[in-house]
Amino acid sequence: MSGSANDQKTVTSSTPPQKDPDLLEVVPGFAHDKLEGWIPELAGEEELCEALEKAFDYRGDVTITRKDGSKVEGYIFDRRTGKSLTESAVRLYPKDSNQKVSIPFSEIAALAFSGRDTAAGKSWEAWVRKYWEKRTAGEKNIGIQAESLE
Repeated sequence: MSGSANDQKTVTSSTPPQKDPDLLEVVPGFAHDKLEGWIPELAGEEELCEALEKAFDYRGDVTITRKDGSKVEGYIFDRRTGKSLTESAVRLYPKDSNQKVSIPFSEIAALAFSGRDTAAGKSWEAWVRKYWEKRTAGEKNIGIQAESLE
């Protein structure tokens, strides 16, 4: 009987198939807001909490102005939500110190997305394209390094 499993041939190749990054199946990424330079109006508790949630997801420094007038610029790495603004806090690494700082939501008068968004303009598709360009050029041990934050 022609076409049976016994008649099938196995094809092997010593070279991997070439993949065109433009033809790869790509899942759309998460759309990030353009927050760099934004100074949200913190009219009430809801606006404050929403802005701090965006600041937590932001990949750059923010500047927090406390109600006493002092300012802290740094990267928010954690936030803790409690039952009230006093029980809720953001934690950040200040730009000019190695000490972690915790600031209760209730002490925040203003917020500014002051630092450069380190992931702005980056995409998975761009990374894949660079990878395949290097691979098709015959490079080995390919690693695409992040650009300097300086």
